Amino acid sequence: MQPFEAMKIARERGLDLVEISPNAVPPVCKIMDYGKFMYAENKRAHEQRKHQKAGVIKEVKFRPSTAEHDYQVRKNQIIKFLGQGHKVKAMIFHRGREMAHKEVGQAKMQRLLADVADHALVEFSPRMEANILLALLAPKKGASKSASAGSEKFGADSTS
Repeated sequence: MQPFEAMKIARERGLDLVEISPNAVPPVCKIMDYGKFMYAENKRAHEQRKHQKAGVIKEVKFRPSTAEHDYQVRKNQIIKFLGQGHKVKAMIFHRGREMAHKEVGQAKMQRLLADVADHALVEFSPRMEANILLALLAPKKGASKSASAGSEKFGADSTS
């Protein structure tokens, strides 16, 4: 029908004429309550956003001279974060003369990647950005449940 006739019918019913597909030939319009339509659209969009997981990236920092125990603690922290479904940015900071021996930081990063290989996928390989060597790790799909169970070995004991 003609747009003028559709507008007349919409006014008689107390509704609005809403253009659904402007690119169609001829354009498609619908007679509806526009306020109710927008409310439903906003509610649907809000529902979709509610079920999305926010992109959380945890950062774990190392130095080339990080001691063995500190390395193990940070490695376990990375495994815990991956088990919770977070992405992890592993960073090795070089300062002063450490920049002359970047291979020490590279070796530590390669060791870390090998240690967490069961739990993580490397999203981008280690690369130097100024004086920081960094890599981004994402959780493996099947490993998140088993990793979170295995990382809680230091939790409270139920027998005490």
